[in-house]
Amino acid sequence: MIRPIRQLVPFLFLAITGCATVDFDYPKSASWAVTATDDTRLGRRIAPVVAPRGGDSGFVLQVDGIESLAARMHLAGRAERTIDAQYYLIRADRTGYLFIGALLRAADRGVRVRLLIDDIVTKGYDAGMAALDAHPHFEVRVFNPFAARRRRLADALRDFRRVNRRMHNKSFTVDNQVTVVGGRNIADEYFAASDEVNMADLDALCVGPVVHEVSRRFDLYWNHRAAAAVPAFAEIPEDPVHELARLRQRIEAARRAVEGTPYADVLKTDVESWAAVEESRFTWASATVVSDSPDKVYAGRAARVDSIVPPLREAIDEARSELIVISPYFVLRSKGIEFMRRLRARGVTVRVITNSLASNNHPIVHSGYTPARRALLESGVEIHEFMPDVSVRGAARAGMESAGGVLHTKAFVVDRQRLFLGSFNFDPRSALINTELGMIIDSPRLANHVGALLDRHLDRATYRVEMDDRGRLRWIDRAVDPVVTHTVEPETTALQRFWIGLLRLLPIKGQL
Repeated sequence: MIRPIRQLVPFLFLAITGCATVDFDYPKSASWAVTATDDTRLGRRIAPVVAPRGGDSGFVLQVDGIESLAARMHLAGRAERTIDAQYYLIRADRTGYLFIGALLRAADRGVRVRLLIDDIVTKGYDAGMAALDAHPHFEVRVFNPFAARRRRLADALRDFRRVNRRMHNKSFTVDNQVTVVGGRNIADEYFAASDEVNMADLDALCVGPVVHEVSRRFDLYWNHRAAAAVPAFAEIPEDPVHELARLRQRIEAARRAVEGTPYADVLKTDVESWAAVEESRFTWASATVVSDSPDKVYAGRAARVDSIVPPLREAIDEARSELIVISPYFVLRSKGIEFMRRLRARGVTVRVITNSLASNNHPIVHSGYTPARRALLESGVEIHEFMPDVSVRGAARAGMESAGGVLHTKAFVVDRQRLFLGSFNFDPRSALINTELGMIIDSPRLANHVGALLDRHLDRATYRVEMDDRGRLRWIDRAVDPVVTHTVEPETTALQRFWIGLLRLLPIKGQL
């Protein structure tokens, strides 16, 4: 009896999803980054500065969320030829509308805008994406879209092996002269604009050779079969022009909602400061752009595709004195734990900064992290867990200091000589399932800058996790005087901890 029922399951899902499919063969035009842009406003300013640097690129780290949004808004306003934006998530909130509004204004000026977005949170966005795509200078593609636009859970169950693989890359490139790469998606919480919870994150604004390499990686994804044109999966509005007018109204409403607020004032000031940014603000260094091949979306676990993992592993394995890992989601399995043990056996100080259960915006991932915690501590790895009530950089300037904090930075520092930043989390999902993008920067100055930030803020922003002489975990809060020692995960309930314990029993660690 079981066998006939199992054979019926696919047909049940087809009935639920309405036999929806994605036409990956839907015709679309190939296009590539424009290279001759030294005569643009950005090019005239940047090219003479880059030329004498002997192949090095320039970097400005963006810790402050408002400053990071301001950089994107400024660059979009200066664009003359092209904007290439690749994101895992763009939310339909105030920041999302401000961002799309900046791209749309650029397209209205004749700038070619290419927007490549993952399909993870686009439910209900099809009409808006189709409207943007109907603009003569604005093209939208969605990477590996769900077939069923409304019943996504059923679609995920029916076609799990495909839709489980997501494009997690994040980059924003203007006129092939400047790019912003890092961990931020596009939503209020990534730019200190939420009054509830904000993300502590890190981007870098870059000029020089790395820009062309980021553009090359963008083109690989943009022209890939999995990057679907909107008509390949979505129902197109009867009147896209009318739909675009409605979208413009929503953008204007978002602008008016922000106008006159402390956030708007700070954002305006930061945009103006980017217009006057001096060459001295840049740190010049050699760097390597690393990413997964877009073919990873079709790959089995054993398939050989270009992967971001080998260059990251090689960079970490070169550590001789210190490794600092910052990862919001930190899920190590046996090989990862053994790798950290080998580093410790060589005398390398290993410090890990990740989310606490209370600060983690994906508590299910915490269930994959906790089994490795004791083994790491036993090998001498330092573990620091982010506090949930930390005000992230930039929030206080805009009156958002009461909002909680979540760690979202994805970075590591090797011997205070090299810095990685990007979209890669230390978990199986980043390593084996999703596609990722980042940069390894050979810069003692930048590596020391990130290390020094941590040195200053760890005690007041994280719990130090330790084991007592009986092997019991303790969370040390040094942000208060006297120091407080917690015997259970701080700021959590017994029910939360029980739920995490149950999740640990599920065979899902490889998906986290």
